[in-house]
Amino acid sequence: MKESMLHIGIDDTDSTKKGCTTYVAALLVERLEKLGASFIDYPNLIRLNPNAPWKTRGNGALCLRIRCDEHIEPSIKETVASTVEEQSDLESQGTDPGIVFLRRKRPPVEVQLFAKNATKGIVDLRDAKRLIGKFRGEALTFKGGRGIIGALAAIGETLAADHTYEIIAYRRPENWGTKRRVDQESVFRMDAATKPYTFNNVDIEKERVIITPRGPDPILFGIRGEKAEVVKKAFGMVRTLEPVERWVIFRTNQGTDAHLKRAVQLSEMRPYNPVVTRGTVSADPQMIKGRHVIFRIRDATSEVDCAAYEPTGSLRNVVKKLSVGDSVEVYGGIRPASRDVPLTINLEKLKILRLEPQFVYRNPICLKCGRRLKSMGTNKGFRCDKCGSRYTSLTKDKVKLKRDVKRGLHITASRSQRHLTKPDIRYGMEKHRGQVDPMIEQWHFP
Repeated sequence: MKESMLHIGIDDTDSTKKGCTTYVAALLVERLEKLGASFIDYPNLIRLNPNAPWKTRGNGALCLRIRCDEHIEPSIKETVASTVEEQSDLESQGTDPGIVFLRRKRPPVEVQLFAKNATKGIVDLRDAKRLIGKFRGEALTFKGGRGIIGALAAIGETLAADHTYEIIAYRRPENWGTKRRVDQESVFRMDAATKPYTFNNVDIEKERVIITPRGPDPILFGIRGEKAEVVKKAFGMVRTLEPVERWVIFRTNQGTDAHLKRAVQLSEMRPYNPVVTRGTVSADPQMIKGRHVIFRIRDATSEVDCAAYEPTGSLRNVVKKLSVGDSVEVYGGIRPASRDVPLTINLEKLKILRLEPQFVYRNPICLKCGRRLKSMGTNKGFRCDKCGSRYTSLTKDKVKLKRDVKRGLHITASRSQRHLTKPDIRYGMEKHRGQVDPMIEQWHFP
């Protein structure tokens, strides 16, 4: 019997009220293996442009890459379709599930480019449909079917360069919507034991656990790290206080900055796109309602606002210390202009390239006793209260201030980092193109 390779992309099954596309993938791992499929990679969890106006809750799409005998392909496709329909929140407005099947050894270059564009910018549904037709893929849509954009993008993102892993544990259905029960101390111990090979387990600033989501979705917790073996080991160190229904290891673009695209000039920026760009601070930071901090940068082509919101923690505190003339590199998503708010970069990171020197003018020192002199009035000179000396020819001393901020990279607090934001602990640990480890034996349960 002839064997084929099938890429299965899935997206947009969840809503803010229920569901999770990774859970759909987790169910399919078990169901497709029972049908006789074998996985050639971990399920790929691909986070797309976090600024897209129609994004899902975490804007994550899934791809399952399998080998199977041709005769079971119809059963596989039927199982995928029925599982997506069963698990999707079809009653929710804005939930438009999509499934794409692509039968090829490797996704075509055009589909890979589509995936990059879906992560770094805005893509069109018509382009997705055109590519699916061109390469003889199959698309299955529910309702509006916008989900085929993410489904195709998940197929096209092969994670051939930098990538990370996440192990996700899922709750039993009877516990969905209730408070998650995980021993907090065990998470802190796990974090200490596995760092720097896992990341974003805890928020140091607030001293709280951040591996457990807060919504009504089926996820109990997720641990992110550099290798499958590491996240599986970390999983075993967490003490759960409720039953785990299943768990799966995903390979993902999380924590890689895959969304950021460099703009050489400020005038190149477009709404909803993630960006890296440089400029000079042209207006001092100001705190606005909500304790958010806004400042402005400019270059030869344009000027734009930058915002550090209150949850960014230490990043906001750094931004408050910027001054006109400082040279910076900013990283973040572009919020479109509105009637009251101009085009704004919502900061994820800030690199201070150069600090503008700051000076103050102080009264001179007494030449006789070394005490700081006092002014006798405008253009009237100075006098010394200690020894009585008077000086009419001395001028104030120009003194350079020490800036209470350091050059270099500053990243938003872990609690407010987006899925794609590369945390400081990952710098220097990036994987190179083609650096993919073999799959471990037991990478899911059941």
